[in-house]
Amino acid sequence: MKITTLGRSGLQVSRIAFGTWQLGGDWGQFEEDTAIAAIRRARELGVNFFDTAQAYGFGASERLLGKALRDELTRNRDQLVIATKGGLRMTDTGLVRDAGPEWLRQGVDASLTALGVDHIDLYQVHWPDTKVPVAETAGALRDLVADGKIGHVGVSNYDAEQMAEFAETLPVETVQPPYHLFRREIEDDVLPYSQANNVGVLVYGPLAHGLLSGTLTEDTTFAGDDWRSKSAVFTGDTYRHNLAAVRALEKFAADQGMAVSQLAIAWTLANPAVHVAIVGARRANHIEDSIAAVDISLSSADLAEIDKIMAAATPVAGPSPESV
Repeated sequence: MKITTLGRSGLQVSRIAFGTWQLGGDWGQFEEDTAIAAIRRARELGVNFFDTAQAYGFGASERLLGKALRDELTRNRDQLVIATKGGLRMTDTGLVRDAGPEWLRQGVDASLTALGVDHIDLYQVHWPDTKVPVAETAGALRDLVADGKIGHVGVSNYDAEQMAEFAETLPVETVQPPYHLFRREIEDDVLPYSQANNVGVLVYGPLAHGLLSGTLTEDTTFAGDDWRSKSAVFTGDTYRHNLAAVRALEKFAADQGMAVSQLAIAWTLANPAVHVAIVGARRANHIEDSIAAVDISLSSADLAEIDKIMAAATPVAGPSPESV
Protein backbone atom coordinates (compact mmCIF):
# COMPACT_ATOMS: atom_id res chain seq x y z
CA MET A 1 0.00 0.00 0.00
CA LYS A 2 1.35 3.42 -0.94
CA ILE A 3 1.61 5.90 1.92
CA THR A 4 1.35 9.67 1.63
CA THR A 5 1.74 12.68 3.91
CA LEU A 6 -1.70 14.21 4.40
CA GLY A 7 -0.83 17.82 3.79
CA ARG A 8 0.10 20.07 6.69
CA SER A 9 -1.33 17.56 9.18
CA GLY A 10 1.81 15.46 8.72
CA LEU A 11 -0.24 12.30 9.15
CA GLN A 12 1.20 9.32 7.28
CA VAL A 13 -1.78 7.63 5.68
CA SER A 14 -2.59 5.03 3.04
CA ARG A 15 -3.76 6.47 -0.27
CA ILE A 16 -6.96 4.50 0.13
CA ALA A 17 -9.03 5.23 3.21
CA PHE A 18 -11.75 2.83 4.25
CA GLY A 19 -15.00 4.82 4.44
CA THR A 20 -17.89 3.72 6.62
CA TRP A 21 -20.93 5.76 5.57
CA GLN A 22 -22.45 2.56 4.21
CA LEU A 23 -22.36 1.06 7.72
CA GLY A 24 -24.58 3.67 9.34
CA GLY A 25 -27.96 2.73 7.87
CA ASP A 26 -28.37 5.21 5.01
CA TRP A 27 -27.53 2.55 2.41
CA GLY A 28 -29.93 -0.16 3.50
CA GLN A 29 -29.35 -3.37 5.45
CA PHE A 30 -26.06 -5.26 5.62
CA GLU A 31 -24.47 -8.16 7.45
CA GLU A 32 -22.36 -6.90 10.36
CA ASP A 33 -19.93 -9.82 10.37
CA THR A 34 -19.34 -9.41 6.63
CA ALA A 35 -18.70 -5.69 7.05
CA ILE A 36 -16.27 -6.32 9.89
CA ALA A 37 -14.43 -8.81 7.68
CA ALA A 38 -14.15 -6.12 4.98
CA ILE A 39 -12.64 -3.63 7.45
CA ARG A 40 -10.16 -6.20 8.70
CA ARG A 41 -9.25 -7.23 5.15
CA ALA A 42 -8.51 -3.61 4.30
CA ARG A 43 -6.18 -3.46 7.27
CA GLU A 44 -4.45 -6.68 6.20
CA LEU A 45 -3.81 -5.11 2.79
CA GLY A 46 -2.12 -2.07 4.31
CA VAL A 47 -4.92 0.44 4.80
CA ASN A 48 -4.20 2.41 7.97
CA PHE A 49 -6.69 5.25 7.42
CA PHE A 50 -10.34 4.81 8.40
CA ASP A 51 -13.00 7.50 7.99
CA THR A 52 -16.34 7.60 9.76
CA ALA A 53 -18.76 10.18 11.22
CA GLN A 54 -21.03 10.70 14.17
CA ALA A 55 -23.95 11.15 11.78
CA TYR A 56 -23.45 7.74 10.15
CA GLY A 57 -26.17 6.18 12.28
CA PHE A 58 -25.26 8.44 15.22
CA GLY A 59 -22.77 6.04 16.69
CA ALA A 60 -23.63 2.92 14.69
CA SER A 61 -20.82 3.23 12.15
CA GLU A 62 -18.28 4.36 14.73
CA ARG A 63 -19.11 1.47 17.06
CA LEU A 64 -18.78 -1.05 14.24
CA LEU A 65 -15.43 0.39 13.18
CA GLY A 66 -14.18 0.30 16.75
CA LYS A 67 -15.32 -3.29 17.12
CA ALA A 68 -13.62 -4.36 13.91
CA LEU A 69 -10.29 -2.74 14.86
CA ARG A 70 -10.46 -3.32 18.62
CA ASP A 71 -7.39 -5.56 18.90
CA GLU A 72 -5.10 -3.15 17.10
CA LEU A 73 -6.65 -0.08 18.71
CA THR A 74 -5.74 -1.69 22.04
CA ARG A 75 -2.26 -2.96 21.15
CA ASN A 76 -0.93 -0.61 18.46
CA ARG A 77 -3.05 2.52 18.52
CA ASP A 78 -0.38 4.63 16.82
CA GLN A 79 -0.46 2.37 13.74
CA LEU A 80 -3.98 3.52 12.85
CA VAL A 81 -5.31 6.90 11.75
CA ILE A 82 -8.96 7.28 12.73
CA ALA A 83 -10.92 10.16 11.24
CA THR A 84 -14.45 11.07 12.16
CA LYS A 85 -16.75 14.02 11.60
CA GLY A 86 -19.21 16.05 13.63
CA GLY A 87 -21.51 19.01 13.33
CA LEU A 88 -24.75 17.33 12.24
CA ARG A 89 -27.65 16.87 14.65
CA MET A 90 -30.85 14.87 14.33
CA THR A 91 -34.05 16.71 15.27
CA ASP A 92 -37.73 15.83 15.21
CA THR A 93 -37.93 17.39 11.76
CA GLY A 94 -34.77 15.85 10.33
CA LEU A 95 -31.04 16.30 10.07
CA VAL A 96 -29.65 19.80 10.65
CA ARG A 97 -26.19 21.35 10.62
CA ASP A 98 -24.92 22.39 14.04
CA ALA A 99 -21.28 23.38 14.29
CA GLY A 100 -21.80 25.24 17.55
CA PRO A 101 -19.19 24.71 20.29
CA GLU A 102 -21.55 22.87 22.64
CA TRP A 103 -22.71 20.34 20.06
CA LEU A 104 -19.18 19.80 18.74
CA ARG A 105 -17.89 19.09 22.26
CA GLN A 106 -20.75 16.67 22.87
CA GLY A 107 -20.08 15.09 19.49
CA VAL A 108 -16.39 14.53 20.16
CA ASP A 109 -17.17 12.87 23.48
CA ALA A 110 -19.84 10.70 21.85
CA SER A 111 -17.46 9.67 19.08
CA LEU A 112 -14.69 8.81 21.54
CA THR A 113 -17.11 6.56 23.41
CA ALA A 114 -18.53 4.94 20.27
CA LEU A 115 -15.09 4.26 18.81
CA GLY A 116 -13.68 3.17 22.16
CA VAL A 117 -10.58 5.36 21.91
CA ASP A 118 -9.03 8.11 24.04
CA HIS A 119 -8.29 10.44 21.14
CA ILE A 120 -9.34 11.00 17.53
CA ASP A 121 -6.52 11.49 15.04
CA LEU A 122 -8.47 13.71 12.64
CA TYR A 123 -11.74 15.47 13.46
CA GLN A 124 -13.63 17.15 10.63
CA VAL A 125 -16.58 19.54 10.56
CA HIS A 126 -19.02 17.53 8.46
CA TRP A 127 -20.74 20.47 6.71
CA PRO A 128 -20.39 24.26 6.94
CA ASP A 129 -22.95 25.80 9.28
CA THR A 130 -23.86 29.34 8.25
CA LYS A 131 -25.80 29.91 11.49
CA VAL A 132 -22.71 29.67 13.70
CA PRO A 133 -19.78 32.13 13.45
CA VAL A 134 -16.85 30.29 11.91
CA ALA A 135 -14.52 31.61 14.61
CA GLU A 136 -16.67 29.89 17.27
CA THR A 137 -16.50 26.56 15.45
CA ALA A 138 -12.76 26.78 14.89
CA GLY A 139 -12.15 28.01 18.43
CA ALA A 140 -14.02 25.07 19.94
CA LEU A 141 -11.95 22.63 17.92
CA ARG A 142 -8.73 24.42 18.89
CA ASP A 143 -9.70 23.88 22.54
CA LEU A 144 -10.40 20.19 21.92
CA VAL A 145 -6.93 19.83 20.41
CA ALA A 146 -5.49 21.47 23.51
CA ASP A 147 -7.47 19.02 25.65
CA GLY A 148 -5.87 16.10 23.78
CA LYS A 149 -9.20 14.72 22.57
CA ILE A 150 -8.40 15.34 18.90
CA GLY A 151 -5.06 15.50 17.14
CA HIS A 152 -5.80 17.35 13.91
CA VAL A 153 -8.64 19.43 12.51
CA GLY A 154 -10.17 19.33 9.05
CA VAL A 155 -13.36 20.27 7.25
CA SER A 156 -15.69 18.47 4.89
CA ASN A 157 -17.81 19.88 2.06
CA TYR A 158 -16.29 23.36 2.48
CA ASP A 159 -15.43 25.59 -0.47
CA ALA A 160 -12.23 27.61 -0.71
CA GLU A 161 -13.75 30.79 0.71
CA GLN A 162 -15.11 28.91 3.71
CA MET A 163 -11.74 27.27 4.33
CA ALA A 164 -9.99 30.62 4.18
CA GLU A 165 -12.40 32.08 6.75
CA PHE A 166 -11.93 29.07 9.05
CA ALA A 167 -8.14 29.40 8.73
CA GLU A 168 -8.28 32.92 10.18
CA THR A 169 -8.86 31.25 13.56
CA LEU A 170 -7.35 27.78 13.13
CA PRO A 171 -5.37 26.29 10.22
CA VAL A 172 -7.38 23.93 8.04
CA GLU A 173 -5.24 20.80 7.93
CA THR A 174 -7.47 18.67 5.68
CA VAL A 175 -10.56 18.90 3.52
CA GLN A 176 -12.94 16.13 2.49
CA PRO A 177 -14.90 17.02 -0.66
CA PRO A 178 -16.91 14.89 -3.10
CA TYR A 179 -14.98 14.08 -6.27
CA HIS A 180 -15.59 11.66 -9.10
CA LEU A 181 -15.79 11.59 -12.86
CA PHE A 182 -19.31 13.00 -12.88
CA ARG A 183 -18.59 15.67 -10.28
CA ARG A 184 -15.51 17.83 -10.77
CA GLU A 185 -16.32 21.32 -9.48
CA ILE A 186 -13.63 21.16 -6.78
CA GLU A 187 -11.06 21.47 -9.54
CA ASP A 188 -12.07 25.14 -9.84
CA ASP A 189 -11.31 26.39 -6.34
CA VAL A 190 -11.02 23.74 -3.60
CA LEU A 191 -8.08 21.87 -5.09
CA PRO A 192 -6.07 24.98 -6.08
CA TYR A 193 -6.61 26.46 -2.62
CA SER A 194 -5.59 23.20 -0.99
CA GLN A 195 -2.40 22.93 -3.01
CA ALA A 196 -1.48 26.54 -2.29
CA ASN A 197 -2.01 26.09 1.46
CA ASN A 198 -0.74 22.50 1.89
CA VAL A 199 -4.19 21.24 2.89
CA GLY A 200 -4.51 17.46 2.83
CA VAL A 201 -7.27 16.33 0.45
CA LEU A 202 -9.23 13.13 1.05
CA VAL A 203 -12.00 12.81 -1.52
CA TYR A 204 -15.18 10.86 -0.99
CA GLY A 205 -17.45 9.17 -3.51
CA PRO A 206 -14.80 8.26 -6.13
CA LEU A 207 -17.19 5.59 -7.44
CA ALA A 208 -20.02 8.13 -7.63
CA HIS A 209 -21.83 6.22 -4.89
CA GLY A 210 -22.03 3.11 -7.06
CA LEU A 211 -22.61 4.70 -10.44
CA LEU A 212 -19.00 3.93 -11.39
CA SER A 213 -18.94 0.48 -9.77
CA GLY A 214 -19.86 -1.31 -12.99
CA THR A 215 -22.66 -3.16 -11.20
CA LEU A 216 -25.64 -0.89 -11.90
CA THR A 217 -28.00 -1.15 -14.86
CA GLU A 218 -31.14 0.58 -16.07
CA ASP A 219 -33.13 -2.05 -14.19
CA THR A 220 -31.36 -1.61 -10.84
CA THR A 221 -33.66 -0.69 -7.96
CA PHE A 222 -32.71 0.46 -4.50
CA ALA A 223 -34.34 -0.42 -1.20
CA GLY A 224 -36.52 2.25 0.35
CA ASP A 225 -34.01 2.81 3.17
CA ASP A 226 -31.18 3.40 0.68
CA TRP A 227 -30.77 7.16 0.09
CA ARG A 228 -30.15 6.53 -3.60
CA SER A 229 -33.79 5.49 -4.04
CA LYS A 230 -34.72 9.15 -3.51
CA SER A 231 -31.86 10.74 -5.47
CA ALA A 232 -32.31 12.22 -8.94
CA VAL A 233 -28.78 11.03 -9.72
CA PHE A 234 -30.04 7.43 -9.74
CA THR A 235 -33.37 7.88 -11.47
CA GLY A 236 -34.74 9.17 -14.75
CA ASP A 237 -32.97 10.46 -17.81
CA THR A 238 -29.82 11.64 -16.03
CA TYR A 239 -29.24 8.16 -14.62
CA ARG A 240 -29.82 6.41 -17.95
CA HIS A 241 -27.69 8.93 -19.82
CA ASN A 242 -24.78 8.56 -17.44
CA LEU A 243 -24.95 4.78 -17.50
CA ALA A 244 -24.09 5.06 -21.18
CA ALA A 245 -20.91 6.95 -20.23
CA VAL A 246 -20.11 4.22 -17.69
CA ARG A 247 -20.43 1.59 -20.42
CA ALA A 248 -17.93 3.51 -22.56
CA LEU A 249 -15.59 3.78 -19.59
CA GLU A 250 -15.96 0.05 -18.95
CA LYS A 251 -14.80 -0.71 -22.48
CA PHE A 252 -11.82 1.62 -22.15
CA ALA A 253 -10.92 0.14 -18.75
CA ALA A 254 -11.16 -3.42 -20.07
CA ASP A 255 -8.78 -2.54 -22.90
CA GLN A 256 -6.32 -1.40 -20.20
CA GLY A 257 -6.79 -4.60 -18.20
CA MET A 258 -8.73 -3.12 -15.31
CA ALA A 259 -12.27 -2.80 -13.97
CA VAL A 260 -14.15 0.46 -14.43
CA SER A 261 -14.26 0.89 -10.64
CA GLN A 262 -10.48 0.71 -10.50
CA LEU A 263 -10.21 3.19 -13.35
CA ALA A 264 -12.48 5.61 -11.49
CA ILE A 265 -10.43 5.44 -8.28
CA ALA A 266 -7.12 5.68 -10.14
CA TRP A 267 -8.46 8.75 -11.94
CA THR A 268 -9.09 10.60 -8.68
CA LEU A 269 -5.65 9.69 -7.35
CA ALA A 270 -4.02 10.85 -10.58
CA ASN A 271 -4.88 14.44 -9.66
CA PRO A 272 -1.74 15.83 -7.98
CA ALA A 273 -3.85 17.77 -5.46
CA VAL A 274 -5.57 14.62 -4.16
CA HIS A 275 -3.83 12.68 -1.40
CA VAL A 276 -6.39 10.01 -0.56
CA ALA A 277 -9.52 8.41 -2.02
CA ILE A 278 -12.11 7.21 0.48
CA VAL A 279 -13.71 3.95 -0.60
CA GLY A 280 -16.50 2.17 1.21
CA ALA A 281 -17.21 -1.55 1.09
CA ARG A 282 -19.43 -4.07 2.81
CA ARG A 283 -17.56 -7.12 1.51
CA ALA A 284 -13.88 -8.03 1.59
CA ASN A 285 -13.62 -8.71 -2.14
CA HIS A 286 -14.95 -5.24 -2.93
CA ILE A 287 -12.24 -3.50 -0.93
CA GLU A 288 -9.61 -5.79 -2.47
CA ASP A 289 -10.61 -4.58 -5.94
CA SER A 290 -10.54 -0.94 -4.86
CA ILE A 291 -7.15 -1.15 -3.19
CA ALA A 292 -5.64 -2.52 -6.40
CA ALA A 293 -6.36 0.87 -8.01
CA VAL A 294 -3.52 2.44 -6.01
CA ASP A 295 -1.01 0.71 -8.25
CA ILE A 296 -2.60 1.86 -11.51
CA SER A 297 -0.83 4.71 -13.30
CA LEU A 298 -2.84 6.58 -15.90
CA SER A 299 -0.90 8.28 -18.67
CA SER A 300 -1.70 11.71 -20.05
CA ALA A 301 -3.16 9.94 -23.08
CA ASP A 302 -5.36 7.83 -20.81
CA LEU A 303 -6.61 10.90 -18.99
CA ALA A 304 -7.35 12.65 -22.27
CA GLU A 305 -9.36 9.67 -23.50
CA ILE A 306 -11.32 9.59 -20.25
CA ASP A 307 -12.10 13.30 -20.62
CA LYS A 308 -13.27 12.63 -24.17
CA ILE A 309 -15.66 9.92 -22.97
CA MET A 310 -16.97 12.09 -20.15
CA ALA A 311 -17.64 15.06 -22.41
CA ALA A 312 -21.00 13.53 -23.28
CA ALA A 313 -21.97 12.81 -19.66
CA THR A 314 -24.27 14.88 -17.45
CA PRO A 315 -22.53 16.40 -14.42
CA VAL A 316 -24.27 15.60 -11.14
CA ALA A 317 -24.36 16.90 -7.60
CA GLY A 318 -23.87 14.70 -4.60
CA PRO A 319 -26.11 14.25 -1.58
CA SER A 320 -26.46 16.82 1.15
CA PRO A 321 -27.64 16.22 4.72
CA GLU A 322 -31.01 17.64 3.81
CA SER A 323 -31.50 15.21 0.91
CA VAL A 324 -30.28 12.25 2.95
